[in-house]
Amino acid sequence: MSRRTPEHHLDPGRLEKRMVSHLRVLALLLLVQVAPAMAADPASFHQARAGTPPNMALPDFSALVVRQGPAVVNVRIFRNKADEPDQAGEAARKPLHMPPRETGLGSGFVVTPDGVILTNRHVVADADKIMVRFADKHELPARVLGVDPLTDVAVLKVEAAKLPTVNLGDSSQLQVGQWVLAIGAPLGLERTATQGIISALGRALPNDSYVPFIQTDVPINPGNSGGPLFDLAGRVIGINSQIVSNSGGYMGLSFAIPINTALAVAKQIMADGHATHGWLGVSAQDLTIELAQAYGLDSPRGALVNEVRPAGPAEQAGLEPGDVILALDDTAITDSADLPPLIGASQPGTDHVLSVLRNGTTVRLKTKVGELGQDNLARKHSLTRIDRLGLEVSDLDLAIKQVMAIHGGVAVEETAPGPAVEAGIEAGDILLKVGRNEVENAASLAGLVKQLPTGQPIPVLIKRQESTTFLTIVIPKHD
Repeated sequence: MSRRTPEHHLDPGRLEKRMVSHLRVLALLLLVQVAPAMAADPASFHQARAGTPPNMALPDFSALVVRQGPAVVNVRIFRNKADEPDQAGEAARKPLHMPPRETGLGSGFVVTPDGVILTNRHVVADADKIMVRFADKHELPARVLGVDPLTDVAVLKVEAAKLPTVNLGDSSQLQVGQWVLAIGAPLGLERTATQGIISALGRALPNDSYVPFIQTDVPINPGNSGGPLFDLAGRVIGINSQIVSNSGGYMGLSFAIPINTALAVAKQIMADGHATHGWLGVSAQDLTIELAQAYGLDSPRGALVNEVRPAGPAEQAGLEPGDVILALDDTAITDSADLPPLIGASQPGTDHVLSVLRNGTTVRLKTKVGELGQDNLARKHSLTRIDRLGLEVSDLDLAIKQVMAIHGGVAVEETAPGPAVEAGIEAGDILLKVGRNEVENAASLAGLVKQLPTGQPIPVLIKRQESTTFLTIVIPKHD
């Protein structure tokens, strides 16, 4: 499946998992470092040919691919299908012990010689069997050491020794405009290399507000999810995770998880089996020019608090709705998207100082970061497969609903060929109604879809960015 396309693939409404997968709508529930390995030698260059300014050299990635390619793997996912929706009691006629069948693929990369592999959580979600295919064609079964729904990071382990490994970089040193290279298996085409530049840093995707994504124009397609993004020196600086697309394929907007974020999460998973994330307990929004003027600011900056959760760390620190958070310790908050990654990267119990604008005066509030509950986290970020439509969806939390002024609905996180895609539904859309029935949550959608007749057009109401529109889906008669 593609995720917002994440690839996990995002769509322009969704900017593999949402823009809700992926656009993922910005909800501030307010992640977070294995030491980078030594860098490889810089990639070689060749002189540009005709049509390029004479003194400009274009990068040649061939040496990088030769050095780092053997550590990039193809991740094949197998799932049991017995629990899928069926027609006329067909499940009762199926064998009780059907072997899992291949239902998905992605990419990954080896980080330790004894077989630790990083990939995306959405690549391995609900897998009953995982097989890892190496560059020399041999395959090994993999087990999941742990996953982190908040950052979409998964850590796998194969039983092996002396495996080739990637070199790990430092994503805090990246600059917009620098060249990057992705290696992966788009659409199952293994060991495919594509290049581009970093388009932006610190991007927040609405349902992924805890990850400061690296935006690139590197061609990424379903199957690239979980694969490495390299700099010119051959160091992994990100994990390819999502794309924005109207079609399910590349449109020039690709997003990668910074390797520093991924490694910090992976280190926790390898030590404890899971990752913990800081929690502040606020929702916040950006300031418009008008709001900035009303608050006496010379320009829109900071995070305007619009909700403080009862008994949360923010309330205990004295934070109030209407406060503008200007800085966390010594780090300036440019807009509301800056806050969740900073808080999430803090370990629970960490002390911080918030610089807050209140009534025209800057005050400093001390706070101790709480822990974002794993039960709530898993519930908010878990995906529900709606195989009859070819979708994976997630519930919307209260803050997202408030921002979007809706009472129900689900976020389309991933799409696959099927009735929904044929109708024009994209990752990042919000599904509000099926027929005349409102979609309250993922469970209600699953129930509604089971009852849909085949061969008949059914209106569905979706919200995409600022627009609400009806589309028509048809469940095929062979379903």
